[in-house]
This record gives sequence, C-alpha cells and structure tokens, in this order.
Amino acid sequence: MARILEVLSIAFFLTTQASQAQQSVSPAVTGTLTSVAVVDPLQQVFQPPLFLNSAQSRPKGARRIPTIPLSSLDKIVHLPPDVAPTPLAVPRVDELKRNFNGVSSRDSAVTNFGLEFEPPDQGLCVGNGTVVEPVNSAFTFYRTDGSLIAGPVNVNDLFNEGALEFTSDPRCYFDKATNTWFATILFINDTGTEGRTDVAVNSSGDPTTPWTVYHLDNTDDGTHGSPHHPGCPCFGDQPLLGIDPENIYISTNEFSIQGPQFNGAQVYAISKADLILHPDKVHFVHFANLSIGGAIATSVQPAITNDDRGAEYFLNSLDPFGTFDDRIGVWALTNREAVAHGGVPTLSSLVITSEAYGIPPSAIQRGSQSQLNPDDDRMQQVQFIGGELWGALGTAVTIANDTAPRAGAAWFNIQPHLNGERIGKAELVRQGYVASLGNYLLYPAIQANSAGTAAMVMTISGPKYFPSAAYTTLSGGSDSFGQIKVAASGTGPYDPNATRWGDYSFAIVDPDSDTFWLATEYIPPLASQTPDRLRNWGTRVLELRKGD
Repeated sequence: MARILEVLSIAFFLTTQASQAQQSVSPAVTGTLTSVAVVDPLQQVFQPPLFLNSAQSRPKGARRIPTIPLSSLDKIVHLPPDVAPTPLAVPRVDELKRNFNGVSSRDSAVTNFGLEFEPPDQGLCVGNGTVVEPVNSAFTFYRTDGSLIAGPVNVNDLFNEGALEFTSDPRCYFDKATNTWFATILFINDTGTEGRTDVAVNSSGDPTTPWTVYHLDNTDDGTHGSPHHPGCPCFGDQPLLGIDPENIYISTNEFSIQGPQFNGAQVYAISKADLILHPDKVHFVHFANLSIGGAIATSVQPAITNDDRGAEYFLNSLDPFGTFDDRIGVWALTNREAVAHGGVPTLSSLVITSEAYGIPPSAIQRGSQSQLNPDDDRMQQVQFIGGELWGALGTAVTIANDTAPRAGAAWFNIQPHLNGERIGKAELVRQGYVASLGNYLLYPAIQANSAGTAAMVMTISGPKYFPSAAYTTLSGGSDSFGQIKVAASGTGPYDPNATRWGDYSFAIVDPDSDTFWLATEYIPPLASQTPDRLRNWGTRVLELRKGD
C-alpha cells in the first residue's frame, strides 16, 4: 500500500511528464496460431435448435473491473470535476452525409432463433465502399450510401461458431495498406472450460467473401501450451482491437470462467503479415502480469495507428480504488517486427498526470424510473495519428448550475516520445470534458482525421431525452469540442427490465475519404425493436462530411 500511495503522491506534483517508467514485469510468452476454418459468412446455414444452449445464459458485454479495497485511512478521494456545460444543437442539414439505422435488437433476435440479448456492444469498420457493423449478436453489410448489401446475419457465422455458441464484444477494422479486413470476438465454450478470442481475416478487400478464422487461446490454465494463471480456466473479457503496419493487437481483461479471480490486462501482438500470407504459422506474443501506477493494469486500449512512428501505443485509465483519479497510463510496444520471427518486442509504460475522472453515475432517462448503467471509467477507443494519441472515457462530472453529478466524457490528446526502444515521456497536448446540463453522456468514442479535426459519438439521455444518438466535433487547432448534436432522437425509454447499456460506441475514419463514421446505441422506431418489445435497443450509424 505504501508503494501505491507513493506513486499517487508523485503524480500530484509532477507536470504531464512521466511520473515513472516501467517495463513489463514478466517474460512474454510466444506461440503460433493455425487457421481453423475458412468461412463464407453469407452461406452459413444453421438449423433452429431443439433446445437452447446453456451458454446463452451468460450475460453479454464487458464485466466491471474490480477495484482495490482500501481502509478509510488509506482512501484517496477526489470529487467529480467541475466543468462548463457544452451547449446542445440540431445538426446542420449539410453536416451529416449519412444518418441511418444500424443493427437492432430485432435483427439480433431474428438471426438468433428468437433469443434476445443486451447490450449490443457494437463495432464498426469501413473501407472499399463498404460498412460492416457487428453487434451482439448480429452483423450487417452496408454500402457507404447507407443501402443494404447483405444481412442481418448471426455474428457467429463470421467466426465459424455454432449459431448458439456464447460470443460477445465484436470488433472489426479495415486495413487499407493491405486491403484486409480483421474482426475479433470473445468466445466461451459450453462447459466453461475454455475461453478464447476468435480472429477472422479477409484479405480480398470484399468483406462479403470468405474469411479465414483463427483461435487465440485465453484459457491460461496450463493446457494447450498456455501459461498457468490463478483461478483459470479463464476468458479474455472485452477483447480490444488495435493495429499498426506490423501487427494487430488484442488486449483483454482476464477473468476466471467459474470463480471471482481477476488477473488484469493481457496484451497480445499477432503478426499481420502472417495472418495474411502464412495462415498455417501465425506468430504471436502474449504479455501478462502487467502493472502500472502501483496497481494491476486493466483495459489497456491499443491504438488504431494511422501514422507509424516506430511504436504501437496504448492508453489506459487507472482509478484502482474507484474514488476518482487524475492519471493516465501510456504504453509503447517497440521492435514490433520481432513478432513475425518468433521474437519478443519491447513493452514499456509510464504514468502522466491528467484531468480528474471517475466512475459515472447511472443515467436518468425520459419516461421511466429505471436508469441506464454507464459501467465504469475504463479507457474507450484510442487512435494514433499525426504523432499524437486520442482517447476518451466516461466520467462523473459536476456541471456549473446543475443540481446533481452527471455522466460526461473526458478526452485526452497526448504526444508520446520514445527514448530508444522504450517510452521516454508523454506530453498532454490538450484535454477537456464534454458535458450537457441536466443530461447524461454515455460511452464516448473518439477519432481524428488527417486535417486535425476530431469527432466524438455517444448516447445522450436525461429527463427530457429518451436515449438518443449524439456527436460533437473539435476543429483543428481548437482546444474544446463544439456543440453536442442530437443526430437521432430516441423513440422511448429503454426496457425497464434490462440491466445493461453500452458497453461501447465506435468511431472510425474512412480510409478512402477521410470522413468520420460514427455508431452508437439509441432507442429506434418500433419496427427495429423485438416484436414482444422485451428488447428495444438499436444502433445509429452516421457519416460526417469531411472537415466538419
């Protein structure tokens, strides 16, 4: 405990330079993957089952990260940050190039033999004139004009899993440099003895054609060459996806399948060239036992790297005690080409001082006494572009002239610097909050384009708002985001019997046009809800015009 307090005290007095640098504390494990299937997602045909799979009883979505208990004498408490409200506005007619309903609870139920899930946990990827949106538990292909190509399809079809196998937290990305689509999803088997991340790869450039599937073992109980971690068999919760010219990166939070054990973040680097060219021997590296800022590392979010500067970068929030924090973890992985040769790259990290953030409060919604669960204050989507990192997370905020703390968004613009093969320092270029007077902002996702404009998408709710899709932009050179625009108003309150909302929105830059594509959860029209109205979530997909 003394060490934790020492690190915290250092953070209070230093500037945005590193308070400490630290190497990964354990040797990395290397291994290889072999393709297990080639699947055509539009040709998979599964017959309705005679009975439902017991694995479906497991809740979809991210698990809350355990906090470190403290005695009252040790507890370090920050109050919610005081912020100015961001005004609300209606989008200009010429601001949104596309604005259409994405995959919905009805789509999920139709493709899953009537089974109904929440929350949607949506991904979004764009390239070659195609938009792919996977959610729990369906996905659809669209053209960039918003018209339908194919779907909805059971999301398991993309990964060659049985239609009723347990999966969760899908993500995807189109890599223009290699004309390749990548997709990931969490998998747990029926007997609770195996957890893994399924990885699907399509190097044709057309995501409606066959994909090659790989299984990345996350069980970590010593079987199949995996390391032996406490409390396992385990699974890698909420697999996060990053990419750079050398590798794709998957970061998970490791939980025991059967018990309470939590083993923190696991970081995997997988050779991108091998995935595309050598499906029978794909090299990967697994980093475990990671710590930062005196605590176990959690949700180490890898960057979508649009500007290669010799490293893959990651960000994570800290707040190990759940009492607010003002530190951000910055990580760098260098010598990345070693992965493809069976070697081990260098992973290093440091802590910088930031604006304060903390676990956001539950969100009030119009027309219902039930509230939306905003989860915790883990780092959401991260991007590296123009030599800078962009990241955002949900936080509690105190808004001037408001009557209660609300859920808002904290964002960070960070410039990392290497010192040889390790991260040397990281400078906080800009940071800020997005908050709405009397309202709640949930699950922000952020991206910047080559012009220096940034966009953020989120759900907005409040006493006068059903859960709705909203966004805001920051122009190049500005220090704050502009007006919050409600792109699609919710049609009613979220199902009062549901317990989850989120767990993340998604934003991405179209590699062909440099425009922003954004997606978030909201309450869609009745036609997009399940016929029995027991699940009424939907998603909204937006494209902002370039430069907005």
